[in-house]
Amino acid sequence: MKILITGNLGYVGSELVKELRKKYPDAVLAGYDIGFFAGNLTNKINAPEIYIDQQVYGDVRDFPEELLEGVDTAVQLAAISNDPIGNKFEKVTLDVNYKAVIDIAKKAKKKKVKNIVFASSCSVYGFAEEDARKETSEVNPLTAYAKSKVYAEKELEPLADDNFKITCLRFATACGLSDRLRLDLVLNDFVAGAISSNEISILSDGTPWRPLINVRDMARAIIWAHERDPSEGGNFLTVNTGSNQWNYQVKELAFEINKILAQVNVSINKDAQPDKRSYKVSFDKFKELAPDNQPEYDLKNTISDLIDGLSDINFNDKNFRQSRLIRLFVVNELVEKGILDKNLRLIK
Repeated sequence: MKILITGNLGYVGSELVKELRKKYPDAVLAGYDIGFFAGNLTNKINAPEIYIDQQVYGDVRDFPEELLEGVDTAVQLAAISNDPIGNKFEKVTLDVNYKAVIDIAKKAKKKKVKNIVFASSCSVYGFAEEDARKETSEVNPLTAYAKSKVYAEKELEPLADDNFKITCLRFATACGLSDRLRLDLVLNDFVAGAISSNEISILSDGTPWRPLINVRDMARAIIWAHERDPSEGGNFLTVNTGSNQWNYQVKELAFEINKILAQVNVSINKDAQPDKRSYKVSFDKFKELAPDNQPEYDLKNTISDLIDGLSDINFNDKNFRQSRLIRLFVVNELVEKGILDKNLRLIK
């Protein structure tokens, strides 16, 4: 069995390769990544690439078809990964997160790949004041990132057939410890602020809803998507991926950290303009289809893991939002140093 992961050198991919190797010790694991964040290791021992058999560096916009030879499942993680980057590089976001995804899927089908697992996002729901969003609910993408996921899902669907299974995992907001940690995710940001300055600053009024999922549970869900039989959801499946217990208001996340780190001060901007990104999500379908692959992490142990992991690397950077643990900072630095052009392509 051979599994290819695009974006394996990122926050999720670094945990996924370890879970895949644990699950399939004899599988051939291949990674394809442009390497923007390859140097952002946040453990003291080893790089997760020791668990894979083949590492290829490249841009998904120029994906080489021959890498799909003999592949059983292609996991598509590579993406411009958050709203701040998407807002600044909107065209690139659509090219990478949408057009390249479809291009690789078409090449995969041509090469007789059996499965595509696409990392989509619950952010497609945008703003929803009513009941928890289901897969059948209307989408309301508010950002380039969210729009790219909607477009990709739509064009992936007609490619699926009895010989080509496609699973779109609409992940809740990622959080938790990874060998390549990101601190531009809401819970991770709050924990980093608590540790470095004993302060959690909520820029909104704290009321927006966010569903969350631990990055390691994301990896387990991807494994389920790889293994699932078409009788579990069909040849093409879009499913909200997370847990109903992980729907939280932003302020609740801060106060849960405060229970563990009692000295931390939580400040809320009560005069802030309403955050348009607020939605609760129903994960009933995922629970029905994947009863044995439900999230194992809860909010408390995810926070504790983050605290322990950051303590292990002696993290104390009060200016972490201007560090390489923030995706937009890294991208801006690469552009400023002339390594990338304005379209985020390598300057050769």
